[in-house]
Amino acid sequence: MQQAKSGDTVRVHYNGRLTDGTTFDSSAGRDPLQFEVGSGQVIAGFDSGVQGMSVGEKKTIEIPADQAYGQKDPSMMVEFPINQFPEDMTPEAGMRLNMTNGQGQVIPVVITEVGEETVMLDANHPLAGQDLIFDIELVDIESKSRIIMP
Repeated sequence: MQQAKSGDTVRVHYNGRLTDGTTFDSSAGRDPLQFEVGSGQVIAGFDSGVQGMSVGEKKTIEIPADQAYGQKDPSMMVEFPINQFPEDMTPEAGMRLNMTNGQGQVIPVVITEVGEETVMLDANHPLAGQDLIFDIELVDIESKSRIIMP
């Protein structure tokens, strides 16, 4: 039976949850997730968890933070002057915003603290520092065709 390997395009259904059982993402009600194994299109732990699976196979994989979105990076915590916010906006802890850097890149951030003169912004991925659990089902494998020349 064919098993998923690096270079194959696979389709999987999944349910992702935190260690406390909270679901953070799922393909339920949607098309399966499609990606090329080994290409870096998905987090490393998910990629390696799919390798070796056969079509129809289901399994649960536990992915430590280092193989998911990494640990929280303190350098991604930024103190920002409160007077730089639009006048009609009242910053609150937990508020999600999109900031733009000097190169025009949009960076999603979350306000973690609001002080009198500054707010603390966290630009880490929302799942950084979290161990993740995925229930996955391999739906399809498409291998790259190989032509053997005589």
